[in-house]
Amino acid sequence: MKFTVLRSKFLEGLMTVQNVVSSKGSLQILSNALIHVENNQMMITTTDLDISMRCIIPCEVEKPGTTTLPIRRLVSIMKELNDGPVTVQVDEDDAAKFQSGSSFFRIIGLPVRDFPPIPATEGKFCYRIDQGVLKEMLRKTSYAASLDETRRVLNGVLMAFKNNKLTMVATDGRRLALVDHEVEFPEQAETEMILPTKAVNELMRVLLNEGEVKIYAQKNQVVFEIGSTVMSSKLVDGVYPNYRQVIPAGCDERVTLEREELWKAVRRVSVMATDKSNAVRLTFSANQLTITISSQEVGEGRETIPVKYVGKEISIVFNPEYVMDPLKNMDDDEVYFELSDGHSPALLKCSVPFLYVLMPLRLN
Repeated sequence: MKFTVLRSKFLEGLMTVQNVVSSKGSLQILSNALIHVENNQMMITTTDLDISMRCIIPCEVEKPGTTTLPIRRLVSIMKELNDGPVTVQVDEDDAAKFQSGSSFFRIIGLPVRDFPPIPATEGKFCYRIDQGVLKEMLRKTSYAASLDETRRVLNGVLMAFKNNKLTMVATDGRRLALVDHEVEFPEQAETEMILPTKAVNELMRVLLNEGEVKIYAQKNQVVFEIGSTVMSSKLVDGVYPNYRQVIPAGCDERVTLEREELWKAVRRVSVMATDKSNAVRLTFSANQLTITISSQEVGEGRETIPVKYVGKEISIVFNPEYVMDPLKNMDDDEVYFELSDGHSPALLKCSVPFLYVLMPLRLN
């Protein structure tokens, strides 16, 4: 096979798909990218057997063909070359020669037959959603997913296509983030899937702020088509817990707060947090919120911010990171804290269909 490609386009394509490749892969072929050229375009594919990524870039094809080459070596070479055309010629033994100006490289590849098969972009139904919307939904929920591998079913984001809307949920058992968006699809296309955390991170990286993404739900896996990029992922096996039962049906008090002011205030007092004392106390009293972190070993940090509140005094304790995570991933100027007392779950809401359930800490 022989083709010529712009160095900038080649590097862009390689950077799109290289994150999928594991540096600790047990199979050598999984360190390689599958490169297929024909009809003046190049298809670059990588996989770790759980996630596959493919992108298409333009090139001039003199002789079509397919090979696999070590992607990290390719990236290193392309980063060092000067901008301009790169001519690539691959022989029958999968040895590739690269010529760009006065630079020459030769890389040994592996046979195509060893590369695992990649899922096709097909399924019984295709869900369509704006890329920016999907990216924003993932941003508002993914931080709440569990990192505890003993609870595999929580190691990802639930995507539920039900009642003409997409509902995304993530929880680690101590907090829960949920966001809704209306999506049109037939009733028989209703389904739920748990997208693993690595796939969520890759999807957020390749999604743009505009354009459409097509989602194909397949058995035990899902495929996302994003322009000239296609990502497929195995799904987390299992049934997601009934998250609705942990959402409070109602709260006694509702407080309006400036999102950024609250975030920065909690962040400031968090410098006093320690491994032994990682708890922030929020005390709502007449027209003010007092935010405190204290420990016998280190000392105390306190912030007071004005709020519109005339209800009973409520003092409630949270993990400060759990308070900051949603605040830094929201765009609204105002947020709403809903709570009943210092022992029941609290709700954080904003103007869009988003809610965040926060379980209070119980201190000795």
